[in-house]
Amino acid sequence: MKSPHFKRVLTSLLLLPLLGWAILSGDPVLSIAITAVAGLGLMEFYAMFWPGREKPLWKALGLFFALGMVWAPLAWSGAALALVAMLVVAVSFLIAHDRGKSPDAFNDSQTLLFGLLYLPFILRLFRTISAPEIGLVLLTTFAADTGAYYAGSFIGGPKIWPSVSPKKTWAGSLGGLCASVLVCTAMGLSFGNAHWTSFALLGVALNIAAQIGDFFESALKRWRGIKDSGKILPGHGGILDRIDSLLFTLPLYCGLTALFSFFA
Repeated sequence: MKSPHFKRVLTSLLLLPLLGWAILSGDPVLSIAITAVAGLGLMEFYAMFWPGREKPLWKALGLFFALGMVWAPLAWSGAALALVAMLVVAVSFLIAHDRGKSPDAFNDSQTLLFGLLYLPFILRLFRTISAPEIGLVLLTTFAADTGAYYAGSFIGGPKIWPSVSPKKTWAGSLGGLCASVLVCTAMGLSFGNAHWTSFALLGVALNIAAQIGDFFESALKRWRGIKDSGKILPGHGGILDRIDSLLFTLPLYCGLTALFSFFA
């Protein structure tokens, strides 16, 4: 039987060329890829609350709105406010979960809406940035996850937040931080026009967002009593398990670009 590590590496090697092709091709290939990832992730999210064949009409309605969100015109009034609201709700839930005050349940309309804000609404932001920027956000986020995984596995040590995620360690957090800064700085110097210190600080900011995103999904899964969001990616789990950090780093990067110029 192949080890989880082997499956994790093999899955990444198979997916990376497809990911690179979608980014370099631009629309409509990029939007099709975003739609596929958003749709699969949304179904995993809804399955946490509506398992099996429960609520098929609500799920179908969510997919319908997700399709519209991804392909909607890029100039979208109120988008920034909605993203901030989603992030505030997510962090508030994380804090409440740590204090043992998670809500007993979401009603159907809340589940529908939060899923749409959490996935297609955020992932559509990829359509608003250039290919080098997409590469920077993706690789910096993946570096955060990979660095944390291997540093935590090999070094171990004290846990960061065991009530939310019992396996995550301070060594893993530091390993992910170093990997993020190195990758972000290298990508920035290769394609961007800002000073290297700006990209190093950007790497720090994106890593913090990545860790919050990872903690949020961990808390969500513990609340719903599941281990993985799905099984579609061998060695990784579900789509949500792979992109949980990205759902926080992407909106942060897009917000920072409104204040600072990293690329020409």
